[in-house]
Amino acid sequence: MEALKLKTLDDLLLSPDERVELIGGDIVRRPMARFAHGRAQNRTALTLGPFDEGEGNGGGWWFATEVSVAYEIHECPSHDLAGWRRERLPRPPEGVIDLPPDWVCEIVSPGHEKKDTLVLPLLLKRHCVPDYWLIWPEVRRLVAYRLSDGDWCAIATLEGSGRARIPPFEAIELDLDALLGGG
Repeated sequence: MEALKLKTLDDLLLSPDERVELIGGDIVRRPMARFAHGRAQNRTALTLGPFDEGEGNGGGWWFATEVSVAYEIHECPSHDLAGWRRERLPRPPEGVIDLPPDWVCEIVSPGHEKKDTLVLPLLLKRHCVPDYWLIWPEVRRLVAYRLSDGDWCAIATLEGSGRARIPPFEAIELDLDALLGGG
């Protein structure tokens, strides 16, 4: 009987396919992004733009889309959106980053919910990522989680045309219609 050989970051870097990630030691294809997914990702990044403009503007963050983060030897997912506080990451890294983000946002794709709702939360919890958001564009929902006492706690849920100030970006009011591009 042959032992299962888990893939590593080196295997991922050798992959000829660009739309792959390393999850649980397997190199897996990322789901094909539909319009609603791409629009939600883009509009969320634009909405949070003021935080990415430096210290003087409520900033102090670096944001990236479709960024691969090497958490462990067999775990290197690509996040739809991720952010690092500049106090922890003074300069953008070169190559694959291995510093866990301070915030991750995944746009949930139908048929691929398991990774975003079960696998990634456990990985992010192990690496003490403080904030994790999930956005379902098709059902117009955002759920924000915060790590508290070692476990995820839902701190906000926006549905339909909801609006709220949500940590770690409570300096602005988020409008779900704006994030998802209207009804």
